[in-house]
Amino acid sequence: MKKTLKVSLLAMLAVTVVACASSAVQVSTLRDTSVSSADSAPDVKAYAGKRPGQFALIERSFAGQPPLVPHSVDGYNISQTENACWDCHNSDDFKGKKMPMVSKAHLVPGTDAKAEPKLDMQHWQCDSCHVPQVDAKPLVGNDFKTN
Repeated sequence: MKKTLKVSLLAMLAVTVVACASSAVQVSTLRDTSVSSADSAPDVKAYAGKRPGQFALIERSFAGQPPLVPHSVDGYNISQTENACWDCHNSDDFKGKKMPMVSKAHLVPGTDAKAEPKLDMQHWQCDSCHVPQVDAKPLVGNDFKTN
């Protein structure tokens, strides 16, 4: 009885191994190279817009998505003491151009009732959520549709 059970289990194991080996699918990588080959840096892409205020806002892909930056931020100083984003986006109208105002969720009230709201220091690093866009083709196919 024990011998029959052992032989049956070994036979089932052998059939399973042969079936798995015969149905193995060769998987290719997204980059179409060997896993062991050295990576190369992607080409530098140009930003969609170079100067602020010259391009339309980028449509959001989903509800709650942080607004995307439609211009380059090269050379912008964004730190706790100096914030180039805040310089332009702290009012509804800047030099005749309609600029999106910083969200009220990013602000704290001023020290007194007449004082202007200030940037909440938990939100000073704008480029961690709001990112400039480049004109780059997708790495893989995608049929995603916005809401």
